[in-house]
Amino acid sequence: MISFATYRQQWLGNVQGDLLSGLVVALALIPEAIAFSIIAGVDPKVGLYASFSIAVVTAIAGGRPGMISAATAVLMVTLVRDHGLHYLLAATVLAGLIQIALGLLKLGFVMRYVSRSVMTGFVNALAILIFLAQLPELDPRTVPPLTYLLVAAGLAIIYLFPRITRAAPSPLVTIVVLTALTLGLGLDVRTVGDMGALPDTLPVFLIPDIPLTFETLRIILPPATAVAVVGLLESLMTQTLVDELTDTRSSRNQECIGQGLANTATGFIGGMAGCAMIGQSMINVKSGGRGRLSCFVAGVFLLILVVGLGDFVSRIPMAALVAIMIMVSIGTFSWSSVKALRTHPRSSSVVMLATVATVVWTHNLALGVLVGVLLSGIFFAAKIAQLFAVTSELSADGRARTYRVEGQLFYGSVEDFMAAFDFRELLERVTIDVSRAHIWDISSVQALDMAVLKFRREGAEVRIVGMNEASETLVDRLALHDKPGAMDRLTAH
Repeated sequence: MISFATYRQQWLGNVQGDLLSGLVVALALIPEAIAFSIIAGVDPKVGLYASFSIAVVTAIAGGRPGMISAATAVLMVTLVRDHGLHYLLAATVLAGLIQIALGLLKLGFVMRYVSRSVMTGFVNALAILIFLAQLPELDPRTVPPLTYLLVAAGLAIIYLFPRITRAAPSPLVTIVVLTALTLGLGLDVRTVGDMGALPDTLPVFLIPDIPLTFETLRIILPPATAVAVVGLLESLMTQTLVDELTDTRSSRNQECIGQGLANTATGFIGGMAGCAMIGQSMINVKSGGRGRLSCFVAGVFLLILVVGLGDFVSRIPMAALVAIMIMVSIGTFSWSSVKALRTHPRSSSVVMLATVATVVWTHNLALGVLVGVLLSGIFFAAKIAQLFAVTSELSADGRARTYRVEGQLFYGSVEDFMAAFDFRELLERVTIDVSRAHIWDISSVQALDMAVLKFRREGAEVRIVGMNEASETLVDRLALHDKPGAMDRLTAH
């Protein structure tokens, strides 16, 4: 638990920067929320209400100040199509409860096992997806040529305005200038209003109208579980990135709980599930947002803008938001990782590229990270197995041999371990010295047991010496459950 002083600092330590960045993020959230609503097959207000609720609740209860969370639940498409909106709301509530449970179980530690290569691949893939998501707004078949000039002007403002002053975030200046320009000159370009109707009423408390039966649970549990796990994965990966950008540390388990509370609350006001959004989080950080206030302001401003100032917001040119998201894409991509392809170990580069390729090809962040983590594990196991070795020494009388095992004995080195022994050699005594080795799993216990068994079948007396306490404990536990006599064969002397 964080202290009251720290919590207060996270709210009031950067008021001006958080207010201005929160406004920028609120404007950037609107088209994203509408787009996700359209993809899910629901009214735009479902995504907008959700973005408001999730941003506000995670600002209060989340574990990462300055990280923006909003509606992103595209895994609910089939559920909405087959069963309707109220099942979506119920699944959102259930997903939130699952996330709270995962947070209370302190499962945030799993992020320790996501390698740097996977993280880099995740970031690069998201940067590519963010850029690809802007291409429909740049399609020459559907947008006027003037759009390209506005996007170029927006990028110029974003990158050049900070050289003049940093009193206001350049993305906010871009939105204001391009909106004023299009309204003043009466330019016919796509606007936020063209994406969908904005709501004109505040959200209200709503209990999903579904039967409370096991059949309902059977319907909503699979998508709710998928949304909960994928949402936490994206949130924790984004959290790690924001930690690095701001050079601060945050609580992963608290973020799990905060995301869960946000989704649970959102389901009761007619919103769909969501998670942390790397694009909007990058906008927030680059615009000066650091504290909880920035996320809170983004949610509150979003609701004020769409409900109270909908007529103005609907006139914001999409070109301004496209320019901002292109900036985010460029800033998110790890350009140094491209240069490092020649210098980094080949296995690290393969993991990074595989993560990027999987995410971009499938548009499934969880699948890409899973592929990267699996490859990282395989390459790591292969490296550890290469450090394993077995040497032997024959006694002067030729009747005894001592095998010395060095390194990590596990499933990846078992084959080399067994190949190192000559079971047909006529010996009276065999000593297997494991003082410089460590036994890790059941595969290695069984291999050691099999080696002893084979030597004894050839008439040799076998001793195992030097087994450390941890290895001996594992052998005691696993060998007893294997087969009768296993412990007798593996007794250390």
